[in-house]
Amino acid sequence: MTRNVMVAGVGMIPFAKPGASLHYDEMGAHAIRDALADSGIDYSLVQQAFAGYVYGDSTCGQSALYRVGMTGIPVVNVNNNCATGSSALFLAHQAVKSGMVECALAFGFEEMQPGALKSNWDDRPRSMARFIEVADQLVPDCDQPGAIRMFAGAGQTHMKKYGTKLETFAKIRAKASQHAARNPLAIFRKVVTPEEVLASPMVWEGVLTRLMACPPTCGAAAALVVSEAFAKKHGLRTDVMIAGQALTTDGAALFDKPDMIDLVGFGMTQSASRIVYEQAGIGPEDIDVIELHDCFAQNELITYEGLGLCDKGEGEKLVERGDNTYGGRWVVNPSGGLLSKGHPLGATGLAQCFELVHQLRGTAGNRQVADAKVALQHNLGLGGACVVTAYKRAA
Repeated sequence: MTRNVMVAGVGMIPFAKPGASLHYDEMGAHAIRDALADSGIDYSLVQQAFAGYVYGDSTCGQSALYRVGMTGIPVVNVNNNCATGSSALFLAHQAVKSGMVECALAFGFEEMQPGALKSNWDDRPRSMARFIEVADQLVPDCDQPGAIRMFAGAGQTHMKKYGTKLETFAKIRAKASQHAARNPLAIFRKVVTPEEVLASPMVWEGVLTRLMACPPTCGAAAALVVSEAFAKKHGLRTDVMIAGQALTTDGAALFDKPDMIDLVGFGMTQSASRIVYEQAGIGPEDIDVIELHDCFAQNELITYEGLGLCDKGEGEKLVERGDNTYGGRWVVNPSGGLLSKGHPLGATGLAQCFELVHQLRGTAGNRQVADAKVALQHNLGLGGACVVTAYKRAA
C-alpha cells in the first residue's frame, strides 16, 4: 500500500465539564461540520464514516451524523476504551490507504458523567477483570478506583524502581497547564505551579494528587482523510500527510510476567511506535511535536520511555532538562493534553489529531511549535489498545 493519505480537514469543539455541554449528537455534528468546512469537502463526497464513543447506546454515531446529512454511506461505531477516537481514525486511514475509498470521515464524541470511570454492566464479567486482578496482586491494600489504581500504581512502581520523585509528576502537570493557557478549546486554562499541584488534595498518599489526574470531560472532534489524488482532483489541501500508523494490543507476556508499568500499556506503546517509526522512516530524534496520552501525569513520563524519547528510567531527567516543552527537544502536548485540555474518551484521539494538524500547518496561534515538520500522536486504551500515528508536513 503506497498511496499517500492526507488529512484534508479537522474540527473540534471546546471541551466542557459534564453537565455543561450539548448532548453527544449535537457535539458530534458540530465537530463534523467544522471538519467539512475546514476541508472544503461537500458531505456528499464522504464515502465512509467511523464514529468513536465509549458511553452510549448502539448507533449513536448515526444519530450524530444524521444531523449533518443522510446519504446512505456505511457508518461503523467504534469503542476501544480511551483509544476510541484514534481507533476510528485508524479505520478511516486504513480504508483510504487500501484504496477501498477516496474520502473517509472519522469523528468522536463523549457525553460523560462526573466522577471516576465505571462500567454500566454488573451482570457479566468486566473487560478489565484480569487487569484488576493482577493489579490487586501487584499493588495490594489499594482501595482506589480502577484507573487510579492502574496508572498511579504504575507511577508508584516507577518511583520505587528508578527513584522518580512525586515532584517530577507535579512538574509535568504544571507544564500541561502552561500549554493549555494558550488553547481556547481547553477545559482548564488556569496556570498552576508544581507547588500547587503537590498541595492539591492527596488521592493516594505519596503517589497521586488530584491535579495529577485528568478530569471527566464532554466534547467532540473530527477529521477527514483523503487520498492524495482525491485531494488534487477537488482542490483540497495536501500539506499534512499520515506518514505511519499502527494499532497494537497487549502481548501474552502481560499476564505471564506481570508488571504495573506494562499493565498500563508500555509494551503496546513500544510496539506501535517501532512500527510507525519504520513506516515513516523516522526516529524519535526527527519529531518536533507530540500529543500523547497523559490521562495521569505519571503516564506521560512512562510514555516518554515507551516512545523511545529516552531510555527506561530516564524520564525524570528528560523533565529536568525541559525537553518536553517549548525551548526543549520536543514540545509534548502543546494543547494542554488530557490533563488540562480534557479527556472526552471518544473524542480524545481526534482532538490530538486536530492539534497536530494545526501545528504542521503553522496555524496553532500562540502555542505554535516553530517550524514543525514531523508530529507524533499516542493514544492509549486499557484493555487494551494503543494507536500511534506519525504525521509529516508535505513539501
